[in-house]
Amino acid sequence: MSDSAVQKRLRALFREGGHEQVVAVAHEAARRGRAAELPANLPAALREALIAAGIERLHGHQRAAYDALRAGENVVISTGTASGKSLCYQLAVLDEYARDPQSRALLLFPTKALAQDQARKLGALRLDRVGPDAGGRPAAARRPAVPAIYDGDTPQDSRALLRRTATILLSNPDMLHVGILPGHERWAEYLHHLRYVVLDEAHVYRGVFGSHVAQVMRRLRRLCAQYGADPQFVLTSATIANPQAFAEKLVGLPFTVVDEDQAPRPERTVVFWNPPLVDAARGERRSALAEASYVTAESVLAGARVIAFAPTRKAAELVYGHVRRRLEDRDPGGAAARVQPYRAGYMPQQRREIERRLFAHELDAVIATQALELGIDVGTLDVSLVTGFPGTVTSLRQRWGRAGRTGHGWAVLVAGQDALDQYFMREPERLLSRGVEEAIIDLHNPHISARHLEAAAYERPITPKDEAYFGEQGLLAAERLAQAGRLRRRGDGLVWTRPYSPAADTSLRTASNEQFVIVETRGGEIIGTVERERVFRFAHPGAVYLHLGRSYLVQRLDLEGRTVLVDDFDGAYYTQVKTDKNVLVAGQAGMRPLPGANLFFGELEVTEQVIAYQKRDLTDQHIIDTISLDLPEQMFTTQAFWLAIPEQTITQAPTALAETDPAGPPAAAVPAGPAAPPQPAGDEAAIPGALHAAEHALIALLPLYAMCDRWDIGGLSTPWHWQTDTASIFVYDGYPGGIGLTRRGYEAFESLAADARALIAECPCDSGCPSCVQSPKCGNLNEPLSKAGAVALLEAILL
Repeated sequence: MSDSAVQKRLRALFREGGHEQVVAVAHEAARRGRAAELPANLPAALREALIAAGIERLHGHQRAAYDALRAGENVVISTGTASGKSLCYQLAVLDEYARDPQSRALLLFPTKALAQDQARKLGALRLDRVGPDAGGRPAAARRPAVPAIYDGDTPQDSRALLRRTATILLSNPDMLHVGILPGHERWAEYLHHLRYVVLDEAHVYRGVFGSHVAQVMRRLRRLCAQYGADPQFVLTSATIANPQAFAEKLVGLPFTVVDEDQAPRPERTVVFWNPPLVDAARGERRSALAEASYVTAESVLAGARVIAFAPTRKAAELVYGHVRRRLEDRDPGGAAARVQPYRAGYMPQQRREIERRLFAHELDAVIATQALELGIDVGTLDVSLVTGFPGTVTSLRQRWGRAGRTGHGWAVLVAGQDALDQYFMREPERLLSRGVEEAIIDLHNPHISARHLEAAAYERPITPKDEAYFGEQGLLAAERLAQAGRLRRRGDGLVWTRPYSPAADTSLRTASNEQFVIVETRGGEIIGTVERERVFRFAHPGAVYLHLGRSYLVQRLDLEGRTVLVDDFDGAYYTQVKTDKNVLVAGQAGMRPLPGANLFFGELEVTEQVIAYQKRDLTDQHIIDTISLDLPEQMFTTQAFWLAIPEQTITQAPTALAETDPAGPPAAAVPAGPAAPPQPAGDEAAIPGALHAAEHALIALLPLYAMCDRWDIGGLSTPWHWQTDTASIFVYDGYPGGIGLTRRGYEAFESLAADARALIAECPCDSGCPSCVQSPKCGNLNEPLSKAGAVALLEAILL
């Protein structure tokens, strides 16, 4: 089928008004690129290799990045998907090697799949041609650049050889943290000759993970200096706000930005596809997975090549099954055989084979999890479909960017029931006009920085000179670790007190000091870990625990052994916990008045106790049973913003508040302290529901301002708090110590609250639903909630 015929069929499928599900269609015009000549001073060997690979000219931004790197600058490259960012650093790395055969480069990727993809791209450049060519030696006599992957899958008996021979090392921050830096003496020659460090897909280094990686970068720079090296850093990302400030915070060095995308870009059409309502009063819609299956199958039947993103591993398998069955019914000739799922849990060889088949046009569609979100080159695709808004504009644009790289692309968002999804279906321009989020990292979270200070002290003593890497706060934190007996003084430095590296006990993916191991009882297999702060909520006895898309039933929670024992589960219900929650204001760092409230930022001491859980039917969410639990309290200190709402604001909209059903318990128990006043009666009894619904909406939309997930945020609302002496809403980081998420909410509160009000007011449901004020993570089981009250309350706060 010709490209024009395929495009005609896709236009018919996605035509606005053609299906009731198509609520908006937007077009992004094609763009002509600007080319630049290959640098005149490029070593001949490298020029030969580029021309042999079909690269005779560069995009303008590739040349700009090369020039900046040759000038000795650290560079962050922030251009669009499929704009050739990889070549920016490949060119500099190979150029350096062609001039100096001792030079080394470290290329870091957040996933193993990306490292594999990059190794394939480097192989396509015929590195046997790229070697030192002084003296006019022929290509056959040159020593080639040797790329090698060094990660957890690298055999132990191969690692020593790689340390000696690899000129381009492809790895990940986790391996650098635990497998290279603690044993730096074995890497002395490599570190001495290290010239470039690359962090690809840098937007992934945000939140807890990014805060860890920022510390790992400082440890790397510190050891490089010990061995006489001062490498340049290169960061790349297609989707990151304020790239210069982010790069400088992540690495701790000044950066030059290359962000003018000069690559050509084909036309792209963006489609908003909203499943139809099946119960308007309750806000229930047809399954997003069923709609995604329909769109994927119809696109394949139209002759298109498709990547469809599903939110979980289980969802990917479900969509794959639906697509296959539909294709088998509609096209017995074999279209179903050219569709494949792709997810975590497959063996590496299986994933590489799927990637190869997709790149070679042997597959028409792949149903993927986020494992294919990042910059893996899967060849030419026509349609990129995303099932459910993935939480951030950054992630959405990364997924949409997988298609339309060489021709007209179609970017489709199939909405789920979630509040953010429905918000954008009603306000598509708010999504299309919204920039990508700012990645947030925290250099001073004590639960993260302390563990890297300990690791650094093992690697070499921490001295006053290390203020250049860890800052004044870092050195003060090191002194506190010494006072606590974690470090000890030796000469003018501080060293780790034990004979082993603490890095092995520190995961870069969590802020928790304590991990519970999840063990499948039948075979004794360890399937994962869960932080202590989350174990009671997600892995309590009787919980249906989801891991990589599979369901397990928790049989036992061993607190002393830090073990969760689970069995496979295929039942038709899920579980949701009820929590008793209190907060104590531990410190105030900021305050500003709003028209109808006072807004604060500071530290909270949060106490949570899981007291019960409900079993709910998967089909209609009705309650099957409620079971009490006897679990210990958990307490942690974190960052938060909170609203103190005076009585006069509450009374500004009494009619709206009175319209709601005040049934249900308060949103949370009033914190311990002086005796609380009696609960309001009559119309005023709707106030807890209004506060609770407003809290949910603020949490639901905070990911648009801080690059995070709603599960990273906690909250509490109460009609009276003993410290504020008034009605209050608290929103806090869900990690001990906080990582700066709610700081962004505090800074952008007026916009956040206005968006939250619009989200609730524009939802077509009668009294609140998952698309506006109900939350899947509510510890009070979504009781009470007042939709109209929340709208009136947010208006009164802002106006």
